[in-house]
Amino acid sequence: MRFPVRAEDLYNDFIAEQRIFGKSRMIVGTLKEIKNNEYRVGLTPSTVYELRHAGHEVLVERSAGWGAGFGDEDYRSSGAALCDTADEIFTRAEMIVKVKEPLHSEIDKLRRGQILFTYLHLAADVALTRGLMASGATCIAYETVTSPTGGLPLLAPMSEIAGRLAPQMGAHFLEKQSGGRGVLLSGAPGVPPADVFILGAGSVGVQAATITVGMGANVLVADRSIEALRRIEARFGSRVSTIHSSRHAIQDHIRHADLVICAALVPGAKAPVLVTRQMLKTMKPGAVIVDVAIDQGGCCETSRPTSHAEPTYVVDDIVHYCVTNMPGVTPRTSTQALNNATQPFVLSLATKGWRKALQDDAGLRAGLEIIDGNLVSAPVAAAHGLEQTEPDRYL
Repeated sequence: MRFPVRAEDLYNDFIAEQRIFGKSRMIVGTLKEIKNNEYRVGLTPSTVYELRHAGHEVLVERSAGWGAGFGDEDYRSSGAALCDTADEIFTRAEMIVKVKEPLHSEIDKLRRGQILFTYLHLAADVALTRGLMASGATCIAYETVTSPTGGLPLLAPMSEIAGRLAPQMGAHFLEKQSGGRGVLLSGAPGVPPADVFILGAGSVGVQAATITVGMGANVLVADRSIEALRRIEARFGSRVSTIHSSRHAIQDHIRHADLVICAALVPGAKAPVLVTRQMLKTMKPGAVIVDVAIDQGGCCETSRPTSHAEPTYVVDDIVHYCVTNMPGVTPRTSTQALNNATQPFVLSLATKGWRKALQDDAGLRAGLEIIDGNLVSAPVAAAHGLEQTEPDRYL
């Protein structure tokens, strides 16, 4: 202990000790998302109610939940204090709960020791990584939190929604007035249905297959995991064809596709590039690529992030849809699905403090990416050529 002893230091030590035993109150805040056309919100009134019941204080920016159908009165009646500006929340809150990664103007408002709990996707953005390191905040990423069985419980709900949205978006942009080749996924009597090629048999791929099968398309799913392909066959039977993913197989089948859905994922790391620029030249003019993996850099060599305001662009006559926040187009459903998954983790972080919560939960610990200016995620460090610090140093 430092001498002379300051009252502030004694108070901070007391708070830290209380959190270890789960007895303290934390100030938790959520903001109105400012990413282009992002209407989801980090906390629902239901989650606010649970936090208040556990003894925590909750700050919500006015109109933060409007886009998802939650009014200010919904939050007030659940026990939240409404704040007029995001600045007030950044100043007062000990933990910020968001949906999307902070933009530059938000990074500047983070402070050392503050907890940031949200989707980060750092492997695709070195500037964001460096900015969060400079902030000194403790950054925990939804997408790398794991379950006891090795799943990704906070990524799964948005992956499922994005997977279900991908065929809808693909079908829309296959329409001629949207730049596509004028093909209906279901076909028509006497006209064959569209050919859909799904790269990846994880959560996104399974949900994309569910919707495309329901829309009447011919569906082919590729994956390197034979077990994943077995699960696809067990679920869909002869309604979906499967192939083992290889560069040669992708090159051979992509030229027949009307719609390609990129759904491959390496948790926490950059997405593998499976579709090269050269492959585009073999595809049907007006075919559509929906790159769901764009958050992690994308699976197509020609993919670059787009927004809901300008969702597509064309390369070599191929329409690219690469919106980085696809579930934001259905904010009510997406916000509720996300909070169903995040709520227990938010409560744990608030009640125990981040250090004790991570010590007690190896799955939550896997979400720790940055702390005290240091990068602790090995995949992110590898993606950007940065130095990685072992997280055990802080735990």
